[in-house]
Amino acid sequence: MKKVAIIGGGFSGTMAAVNLARLSTGPLCIQLINDKYPLGRGVAYGTKREEHLLNVAARNMSAVPDHANHFLDWLRTRVDYSDLPDPQLRETYVPRRIYGDYLRSILSNYMQPIDSHHPAEIHVIENEAVDIELNYDGCAEITLKDGETVEADRVLLATGNQPPSPVAFSDHSFSHPAYSPDPWGNWMEQIPDSKEDVIVLGTGLSMVDVFLTLSEQEWEGNIIAISHNGMIPQAHFRGIEYPDFLPPEPEKLGLEKLVELLEKHCRQLQRIGENPGIVVDRLRPHTQRIWQQFLVSEKQEFLKRYAARWNVIRHRIAQPIHQRVTEAITEGRLRVMRGRISGLREQGDKVEVALQDRSGNEQLLSGGLVVNCTGPNSGFSDTSVPLFQNLLKRGLIRPDELDMGIDVAADFAVMNAEGNPSESLFAIGPLMKGTLWETTAVPELRGQAMRVAQLLLDDVALVTPGHDYRFSVEEEHVIEYYI
Repeated sequence: MKKVAIIGGGFSGTMAAVNLARLSTGPLCIQLINDKYPLGRGVAYGTKREEHLLNVAARNMSAVPDHANHFLDWLRTRVDYSDLPDPQLRETYVPRRIYGDYLRSILSNYMQPIDSHHPAEIHVIENEAVDIELNYDGCAEITLKDGETVEADRVLLATGNQPPSPVAFSDHSFSHPAYSPDPWGNWMEQIPDSKEDVIVLGTGLSMVDVFLTLSEQEWEGNIIAISHNGMIPQAHFRGIEYPDFLPPEPEKLGLEKLVELLEKHCRQLQRIGENPGIVVDRLRPHTQRIWQQFLVSEKQEFLKRYAARWNVIRHRIAQPIHQRVTEAITEGRLRVMRGRISGLREQGDKVEVALQDRSGNEQLLSGGLVVNCTGPNSGFSDTSVPLFQNLLKRGLIRPDELDMGIDVAADFAVMNAEGNPSESLFAIGPLMKGTLWETTAVPELRGQAMRVAQLLLDDVALVTPGHDYRFSVEEEHVIEYYI
């Protein structure tokens, strides 16, 4: 029996396993290796907090690319959503833990005993993969943390985002009872007295989660959120009919002309009182192709000058949550500061944060709790993940040209140190951020999970001849997902 191993049990790994199982027409052993976060949920949907909501309305959160209403239909099976009018259900921002239930239910359906309709079997291995060796015949041997090994004909890397990056100045070993290096860690057990400030390093989506959790726990203290740009996520909005202003092949514009075009239409939208975020929505179906056609220098300039603004507009939050955040800022309970974090120091049972402004002036802030919400490590070559450290040493993988992730070919095949595509190793999801830029949201990930499953099945000859299940992101109305 052919074997495919998937390393990573979050959205990408789970849905790749599901698609392999549902599309396979012959016996196939799918080994889903999961570590650290709950199977099928990953870090995003592993939260138990009711206040942590999806950042996209329910209508656009189907995990199955060929069934647009799949998530809505599943929600109807739950008593807490069964009686909602359809227009209301479609616009609901569901708790992320419920979306985790949804993914687990899909996976469970394909973990039932083998039958003639689904001849593939899914085996879950709760362990950490720490190394991979390729045999002379191209088959892989995966070493687990406990020393056990797993054999597979093909291996899919679907580990999601890298662990949080340590703040740039600090030693990796910095630790203190009042410092949480990971927003998904146990910081809630460290909440200080409300007389003490909580300092959040970062002003993005994870900061919003911290704010919401503290608010729900009726913590009455103040929060200080710090970032280079001082920008917080924007709210979702109802879009308008707006003409397609992009040329037939926008990927040929180049960065400079593209920025000029987008800024022109941003100004036009502002003049008529509409949200300029519409230009980002209109660009979304083309983003990956545009990114791939940029020169390396253009990508670097984008990351330096425009990425922060893009992310703020692109990664939006539900309007009620945005309102709570802005009210807290107005009332002074949440203070957003702009500057560079230049140091962390122990201060008894507190942590002192040194903040430097643009003029080089330093300000010292003291927190009874400091939470690192600066986001995943963006430098892949200095990854802290043992598996990737070993694969880099072996030359089985190499960083992409921006060092944001793994270098991957068009068919998801991992590129080795010599620049040759692997016949055994494949990757999807955030590991391809440097290659595709947009590769973290459900619309991209569900399409990748479908396409890589088809490619792997073609590779091991386990599909019905003549069938083509491959799915193109361009076939989706991606714009709808973000307005």
